[in-house]
Amino acid sequence: MRIEETMDKIRPLDAAAQERAWKRWDSIAKPLRSLGKLEEVVVRIAGMAGTDQVRLDKKGVVICCADNGVVEEGVTQTGQEVTAIVSENFLDGCTSVAVMARQAGAQLFPMDMGMVTDTRVERHKTLYGTHNFTKGPAMGREDAVQAVEAGIRKVSELKAAGYQILATGEMGIGNTTTSSAMTSVFLDVDPEVVTGRGAGLTSAGLEKKIQVIREGIALNRPDPADPLDVLAKVGGLDIAGLAGVFLGCAAEGIPAVIDGFISGVAALTAVRMCPGVRDYLIASHVSNEPAGQLVLDTLGLSPFLLCNMCLGEGTGAVALFPLLDMALGVYWGMSTFDQIQVEAYQPLQ
Repeated sequence: MRIEETMDKIRPLDAAAQERAWKRWDSIAKPLRSLGKLEEVVVRIAGMAGTDQVRLDKKGVVICCADNGVVEEGVTQTGQEVTAIVSENFLDGCTSVAVMARQAGAQLFPMDMGMVTDTRVERHKTLYGTHNFTKGPAMGREDAVQAVEAGIRKVSELKAAGYQILATGEMGIGNTTTSSAMTSVFLDVDPEVVTGRGAGLTSAGLEKKIQVIREGIALNRPDPADPLDVLAKVGGLDIAGLAGVFLGCAAEGIPAVIDGFISGVAALTAVRMCPGVRDYLIASHVSNEPAGQLVLDTLGLSPFLLCNMCLGEGTGAVALFPLLDMALGVYWGMSTFDQIQVEAYQPLQ
């Protein structure tokens, strides 16, 4: 589906479904609203799905994998070969997110959005990695569009297969550099404010990374009012694919769980493309990257977890799934005031 058609499908949350979900919560034999965010998120999901009969029995994790040409500037601790190795390990079930997903009852869906190496990962790429954005745009605008639309199509496929919630993850050496560049442009702040050490840079390496981002932005002059321009000039194919996942989830009425910094930048990109996407986003945790909290604040989202995580892959997003299961366990499984013949609590003014 084209981006424009997808955005046309995005609707506000179903207020009637949310009201029914609140009535269900308030009928349960416990102090009113005492589960806080766990109640609120179930109500929000009811609004997304258009029903108070909230079920999250089928969970997926979409992981967009891609390589970034800016790596040749020495902004990372490891080489691009790591992207392909870890991406295939998703399929073999031996990465952090794979282990966590098994625990949470979720299925992984890695996507090759633009790795420099062909692997067993499902292929959606139009480029074998982006270009070095210190020498020109990371990719063409049409490349960015195709990557976004691949993410949209994946969500449609998973919706048809019965998936009720999707977590987002990524794998791509150099993608904290592209994410920091995009954040700098979107928020109009100096790269130093939003750039961190990624997978582990020295202080000298961090300074070089900041300078590389400044050079790329100065050379390409991405337009902050045009999210696709920012994606194409200083972004990455993994971020583009995830932006499509967020757009697709909003269009299909599926909750989309943001992971960390990179996933958050993709969510911000999707919201800049279509503000209605925000209603369908759930923030799992705050990334330990410098701009992790800043991105969530910009989106107006409050995270569930404070774990100082910055691993990526979708680990933070998957870590939220057990909490959601517990919330729904109470929502469906606990007795109501009527059932135990106790007078219901009344809201206090």
